[in-house]
Amino acid sequence: MNNKILKIVMIGLMSALCYIAFTFMQIKIPTPGGATSFHLGNTFCVLAALLLGGIPGGAAGAIGMGIGDLLDPTYVIVAPKTIILKMGIGIITGLVAHKVFHIQKLEGQRLYKAVILSALAGMLFNVVGEPILSYFYTTFILGAPEKAAKALASWNAITTATNAILAVIISSAIYIAIAPRLKNNGILRKLAPKE
Repeated sequence: MNNKILKIVMIGLMSALCYIAFTFMQIKIPTPGGATSFHLGNTFCVLAALLLGGIPGGAAGAIGMGIGDLLDPTYVIVAPKTIILKMGIGIITGLVAHKVFHIQKLEGQRLYKAVILSALAGMLFNVVGEPILSYFYTTFILGAPEKAAKALASWNAITTATNAILAVIISSAIYIAIAPRLKNNGILRKLAPKE
């Protein structure tokens, strides 16, 4: 299979996994400024960035969770914010994984450490960016009162931190489990970004 076609198929697959994990593995929490949730969508955004690189991984997260927002009446108005944040998660995770650590060349303990730190970098961006962007988006774009925007931002900080911990653990474990098999059959080389 052509490498470009394989990458497009993988972006589609990872987008679908992001959508499913965000939409069906979610606990919604209403707040005065809007809704937030615990979900596993970020897990597959991070995994996509580890497998495919930053931009394809971010695109998978932005597409999957962006569609999830657009199809959910609770979140439809925050879809642009979601798309920006998920793209950022992918870009940062992929940048650290493939440009700093070169994870496709690592094995054993060095691979485990690099994968976990890469996932942590992407999710740290989200932990910091989500409450800040949420506050400004809710206040200035949606026109919510400042008190409601602050309440939503503080709840977002809690749910985002929890989601981040789960995403780092699960995406790292999945990548570490599948990377040797993908490397042995040559698929990892076809998926990884060019250096």
